[in-house]
Amino acid sequence: MRPGPAPIRPDQTANPSRPRRRRDLTVLPRRDPTIAVPLPLPPPSAPSTLAAPSDHAAPSTLAPPSSSSSQPPVLADLERLRRLGSGSGGTVWMVRHRPTGRLYALKVIYGNHEDAVRRQILREIEILRTANNPFVVPCHAMYDHGGEIQILLEFMDGGSLEGRRITSEPFLSEVAHQVLAGLAYLHRRKIVHRDIKPSNLLIDSGGRVKIADFGVSRILAQTMDPCNSSVGTIAYMSPERINTDLNHGNYDGYAGDIWSFGLSILEFYLGRFPFGENLGKQGDWASLMCAICLGNPPEAPPTASREFRDFISRCLQKDPARRLPAALLLQHPFITNNQPSSLTSSSHP
Repeated sequence: MRPGPAPIRPDQTANPSRPRRRRDLTVLPRRDPTIAVPLPLPPPSAPSTLAAPSDHAAPSTLAPPSSSSSQPPVLADLERLRRLGSGSGGTVWMVRHRPTGRLYALKVIYGNHEDAVRRQILREIEILRTANNPFVVPCHAMYDHGGEIQILLEFMDGGSLEGRRITSEPFLSEVAHQVLAGLAYLHRRKIVHRDIKPSNLLIDSGGRVKIADFGVSRILAQTMDPCNSSVGTIAYMSPERINTDLNHGNYDGYAGDIWSFGLSILEFYLGRFPFGENLGKQGDWASLMCAICLGNPPEAPPTASREFRDFISRCLQKDPARRLPAALLLQHPFITNNQPSSLTSSSHP
C-alpha cells in the first residue's frame, strides 16, 4: 500500500514574499490547498510482473465536445456493477450503459457543497471534458444529482500500474512513451497534473496506457478531508515541492510532473519504491521527506542499459531546471531506440 497524503502543510514554510509558481503554470484558478486527496483507482488484482502482451429528477448532464451528434449516456441508463475503489470523498464504480452494454468508470463525489464550491467543481470538469488525447483518460459526461457530482470516465480494464513490475526495457520504453505523450499534451495546454504516480497510470487489455485524474485531483481539493493537506502523494512529490525553501521558493509544476514520472518509471523497473521499499510503505513521513529533499536522487541499477540509466537521471534531477521537459524526453534514445511494440500504433499529436 502506497503512503497517502500526510497531515502537513508543505506550503506553510515558504516565504510569502517569494513567487510560488510561474504565472503560466496552469489554466486553473488558485484555491485553498489545505484539503485534497485523490480518489483511488482500480487496483491490480495482485502485485505482478507486467509483461508485454503476446498477441497483438433528471440530473443535469454535461457531455464532452464531439464532432458527432451522439448524446452522452443518461444517468438512469447506467447500471452499477461493482465498486472499484473508495475514499473519504467518494467511490469509483464500474458501470454498464444498459442500451449499448458499454462499460465505464463512474466517480461519485459525495457531499452537499456550497454553491461557490460547486461552481468551481463544474468549471474544472469543463477542463476534463475538453481534453482529447489518446494517452489521457477521457471524461464522457458529468452528472449533478442528489447532492452528488458524478463523473463518467473511460473504463480501463487492466486497472492501474500500481504494484506492477516491468522487467522488459522495450516494453517499459513503450509505457514511458505513452505517459510522456500524455504529459506533453497536458503541458502544452498549460495543465499540470500534480499527482503522477503508478496508481494514476491505467492500462487496458491491449497494453494502452493512459493518464488518469489529471483534473480530478483539483476537483477533489474542494471536497476531501481537511486533514489531508496537499494534492498529490508526498512519496512521489519533487524535493522543491515538499521543501519550498529549495529552488528559491519557486515551484515549476511541469518539472514537478517530470520528477514524479521518472520516479514511477524507475519503480516499475525495480519492482519497489525507489527510495526504499520499507520507507515507501511504512508511512514514516519524516524519514521519507528527508530522503527526498536531503538525499541523492535514486538511480537505475548498473544492470540496466546505459540509455535507461541516463533517461532516469534526466528526470530525477534535484535542480528542476535540469530536468528535461516531456517533449524532449520523447526524443531520448531510451524512447527512440526501442522499436514500437504491439502495444499501440497511435502516435502523440
